[in-house]
Amino acid sequence: MTSAPVTLEARDGVLVAHLDDGKANALSSVMIRAIHEAIDAAEGDSSVSALVLHGRPGKFCAGFDLEVMRGGDLAAVVGLVSDGGELVQRLYGASVPVVAACTGHALAAGALLLLGCDLRIGADVDCKIGLNEVAIGMVLPAWAITISEERLDGRHLQRAVALAEVTDGRGAIDAGFLDRVVAADEVLDAAVAAAAGLASLHRRAYAGTVRALRGGTLDRMAAQIADDRAAGNVPSV
Repeated sequence: MTSAPVTLEARDGVLVAHLDDGKANALSSVMIRAIHEAIDAAEGDSSVSALVLHGRPGKFCAGFDLEVMRGGDLAAVVGLVSDGGELVQRLYGASVPVVAACTGHALAAGALLLLGCDLRIGADVDCKIGLNEVAIGMVLPAWAITISEERLDGRHLQRAVALAEVTDGRGAIDAGFLDRVVAADEVLDAAVAAAAGLASLHRRAYAGTVRALRGGTLDRMAAQIADDRAAGNVPSV
């Protein structure tokens, strides 16, 4: 099953979405749509216990598509960033658990994808993980701050968001972007094993509990994204 730039693979009752655009795994409109299709496939198959998002070698996701972000079309920027927000929100509210297999760099929108996943297993390599928006002249949209407040360790929130502090895989555990790291060649297997271990969860109970536990955050993100679309808010200085 293929929906470029995402290839789907079934492993041990887990649906693995291999993200690979051949470059930096930028979050483009095509990539966003393909990940939504992977979520659709996982949620629509009762034999799937969880979804794994797996990056390409050395790169999980380098952020939003720079051709759009630097292209001068403000409507396109608003649309892409809002679409990205809806993807992160959907991951966080998915009716099946989502596990990230973070193979390396995860910057800006890539780090936000990690915050939308239930479990995050990363490669113990020299990489950059974090929200570098302020350093590159961007103000994070409100929905991104909401998910950051929800998932990041409070001790690191100000440094990670306002000061654009970027860290490696081990530092990302303390900050709250990752849950653990393993050797680079073990990331996918570890993520699949963790996802397969969630097979004992009752699907309807999981979905209902996620809604009860995260509903306030999910609703707030939805409202913030809708406001951005309506106002044409561009996440920049």
